[in-house]
Amino acid sequence: MHELPLLINIAVALVLAFVGGVIARYVGLPSIVGYMLAGIAIGPFTPGYVGDVGTVSQLAELGVIFLMFGVGLHFSLGDLWKVRDIAIPGALGQTIIATVLGYWLTQTWGWSKSASLVLGLAISVASTVVLIRGLMDNGLLNTSHGQAAIGWLVFEDLATILILILMPGMAAGAGGIDWVTLGLTLLKATAFVGILLFIGKKLIPWILLGVARTGSRELFILAVLAISLGTALGAAELFGVSLALGAFIAGVVVGESSLSHQASADLLPFREAFSVLFFVSVGMLVNLRYLASNIWAVLALTALIVLGKYIITVLLGFLIRRPARTFLVVAAGLSQIGEFSFILGKAGLSLGLLDQDQYSLILAGALLSITANPLMFRSISIVEKGLKKFPTVWRWMDRHGPSPAPAAEPLSDHVVIIGYGRVGHHIVNVLTQLNVPRLVIDSDALRVEELDAQGVPTLYGDAGNSEVLAHAGLRRARLLVVTIPEEATTGVIVTAARNEAHDLPIIARAATDPGVKRLASLGAQQVIHPELEGGLQIVRRTLLHLGFPISKVQEYADVVRGDHYDSSINTEQERQLLQDLLSASDNIGITWLRLETGNPMVGQSLAKANLRAIAGASVVAIMRDRELITNPEPGSILRANDLVGVIGNEEQLNAAQKVLAMSGGGDRQASHHST
Repeated sequence: MHELPLLINIAVALVLAFVGGVIARYVGLPSIVGYMLAGIAIGPFTPGYVGDVGTVSQLAELGVIFLMFGVGLHFSLGDLWKVRDIAIPGALGQTIIATVLGYWLTQTWGWSKSASLVLGLAISVASTVVLIRGLMDNGLLNTSHGQAAIGWLVFEDLATILILILMPGMAAGAGGIDWVTLGLTLLKATAFVGILLFIGKKLIPWILLGVARTGSRELFILAVLAISLGTALGAAELFGVSLALGAFIAGVVVGESSLSHQASADLLPFREAFSVLFFVSVGMLVNLRYLASNIWAVLALTALIVLGKYIITVLLGFLIRRPARTFLVVAAGLSQIGEFSFILGKAGLSLGLLDQDQYSLILAGALLSITANPLMFRSISIVEKGLKKFPTVWRWMDRHGPSPAPAAEPLSDHVVIIGYGRVGHHIVNVLTQLNVPRLVIDSDALRVEELDAQGVPTLYGDAGNSEVLAHAGLRRARLLVVTIPEEATTGVIVTAARNEAHDLPIIARAATDPGVKRLASLGAQQVIHPELEGGLQIVRRTLLHLGFPISKVQEYADVVRGDHYDSSINTEQERQLLQDLLSASDNIGITWLRLETGNPMVGQSLAKANLRAIAGASVVAIMRDRELITNPEPGSILRANDLVGVIGNEEQLNAAQKVLAMSGGGDRQASHHST
């Protein structure tokens, strides 16, 4: 049998990570805890199977690149600016204080200054993954408190990027700061960022758009992978900056493209898989023996991360004018450390600023703080009640200040159309004429360009991927219309949309008879089968031609659709409606007649025209300038070219047609439309 060390390491790491993640979620902990425990289980410091740390660590570098590329893709300077009043001073204050406390604590343990500084910086930044999961689990993600927490963390992430740039200068200074190396590093980083932002901002979206036009999904995925990996490695080799910075800036540039949503969706499986390996590799470096012999140091550091950062954030609430609950939410969410702390610690380890045991201490603090984080969210209400017992303290902390600007919603009360083929094209045209807000999702780059040129909001990408669908604002939408012919993809879209927006009306297109019922069972309120719909329309037109009332015919058609186009008349409702059709066919109908120019009735009121006395028919509606006037008043004035809706038997309708069609020249033309 061939030796497959790489494959074995990947398989064992992913299998154990899966088991650990499932167990962690089952007991209510973040999945990261399970991934790190899996790494500890196959690490060199525990008995049993020992994975190749070097191999897994190299794979973990891919996790760092994809993780940072994803952070860049979703980075929004505009969102950060909206919460700048709390995010910038809060993040800056907490980072400085937490770093100083971490530095002071480890100095009492006899650490070197560089190691103390790295640890202080590592514990000052929280995990984005853990924060967002905590906000989601507690229903806080879309609140002003949650947005403030995310903005705060984004600013911390930016500070971490800057720290990663500066760390080589710290290492070269052997505990101090080598200003020459630091200046050269900053110069290289500035050159890299400048080139990528000013040249890559045009080149990279142009490349992605060109690849998208080919219609090849494989080439588009390869393009995204090549850009993320190539930029990160190029940044490291040509400019001497970290892989993390290169990947982050590449993500920011791609995020400016109209194709960013699909790029994010295609990268998601790679990002998730290699991020898992990154967390496993982190766990493999945890030395349980060292931690056991230094348990008090572990507990002290964990207390600083969980309680210390919590208290720092709450105290900042006395200085920054925002609601007290906002600071309690931010304090709970940021009282942990995660992936950025690992990246900082790993950089310090590779630069010789930390040793293996010191890095293990950071990892232990991360593991315990992430485990405790759900409890911190549950404590929000308890702490709030406790603070309210001290009215003076609460009033001072609960100073709202100027109301934050509401988040701008790009679209609301809109119709989401998935697929811009013939059907989707027609729907968009109609909605445009009716001034109904609409958003089109399509995977054809040329169609998206066409719509962009028309000013129609679009998303490029495969709507079958929930990452793309998540940007369509389904919770704010009025309706979702799925026009694509691929029934399997339609099923995925309907399921994802129903999970995203429980009450959203969905109209979907089916390709097969069984598909009609399946899509309905997945949550589509109305499922249209084009072929069967054509047959139903023939039946509808036949009944209308035979003089049956349109309201009853339409009701019958709706019932057949509700029965999923079952051709057999086998429900009580269908039989009853057919009976109603028979009883309603008494030669009474409504007819639309045009009032010709020059007719003596033009300018007269309905009462004076007295059409009922002349022809025996009654006026029930008037259509004028595309506006329908139902049950018009006797004083309503008739105008030339009005469409007059009259009701009566055949003889009365014929008489009314002659009267309304009369003109000064004796022409007798009428526009006759049964409805």
